[in-house]
Amino acid sequence: MKKLDASKTYLITGGAGFIGFHLSKSLLEQNIRVIGFDNMNDYYDVSLKEDRLAILQKYETYTFVQGDLADKEAVNHLFTEYHPDVVVNLGAQAGVRYSIDNPDAYIQSNLVGFFNILEGCRHNPVDHLVFASSSSVYGGNEKIPFSTEDQVDCPVSLYAATKKSNELMAYAYSKLYGIPLTGLRFFTVYGPMGRPDMAYFKFAKKIMAGEPIQIYNNGDMYRDFTYIDDIVKGVENMLCNPPAADAKGVLYKIYNIGNNKPEKLMDYIAVLEKCLGKEAKKEFLPMQPGDVYRTYADVSDLMRDFEFKPSTTIEEGLSKFVEWFKSYYHYEV
Repeated sequence: MKKLDASKTYLITGGAGFIGFHLSKSLLEQNIRVIGFDNMNDYYDVSLKEDRLAILQKYETYTFVQGDLADKEAVNHLFTEYHPDVVVNLGAQAGVRYSIDNPDAYIQSNLVGFFNILEGCRHNPVDHLVFASSSSVYGGNEKIPFSTEDQVDCPVSLYAATKKSNELMAYAYSKLYGIPLTGLRFFTVYGPMGRPDMAYFKFAKKIMAGEPIQIYNNGDMYRDFTYIDDIVKGVENMLCNPPAADAKGVLYKIYNIGNNKPEKLMDYIAVLEKCLGKEAKKEFLPMQPGDVYRTYADVSDLMRDFEFKPSTTIEEGLSKFVEWFKSYYHYEV
């Protein structure tokens, strides 16, 4: 397995986002040149994105470009100006429930935007394009754990449909133009400087405010919670290791990155309460449209190809999140 190459330039879209920030910071700490690209939209608190960006801009090898993935001219400029060797496409409109009310944002960012990135890599050849897919593509699959060999043709949200579409688009571009492509199905990523729209983050805010937290399907849900440092390590392993050609000669591979251990939602909440030192008021509600009962990642491919699997426990991960959360929002520690 090849190590990260500091002579290369790495373009990270969604660079001010949760995973984009942590990946960028890790690369910058290794003195690697990173180009960050983000539209800084207001889907959630922009000040958090600005604070992430302020940290990254302290590094000499970091360059930030503000722009929209759906803007073809802006994306083309990225490639012709900075000549990236490796591209990590993390820029996307996230969130399952938001896709029910605001589908247009997902078409523009996740489909048009990803098409523009593919075209950029087609006309400006790169060593490797790594892109974010999602565990959401598994929809209501009942076979567990979820394997990348499973059929994923029944999405239960538009968000999931766009991510499955990304995988199909990527395969076609790899086959047609020889672009080395790796897709990553992330499983419920959490941690410091995370996304405020995620359940654990919203729970923490409401618990500290003494407000009830909304628990869907009456708490009977399981999630394969994956700590951000494990995600970053998994992505870094792949950056300089593009996939070998498959049986049809296509340079394309999909991996799950998950903790390989689904946790009961109520257990996760109990650990969060313990870390916060405060019990939650709870409001139990039925399953919401677009939600799934369980996620569970089969990471055998990840272990085979990279001798790596996520291993951070929810006790360790939530403890680190709460430490950051209380400091960032000025709660008494």
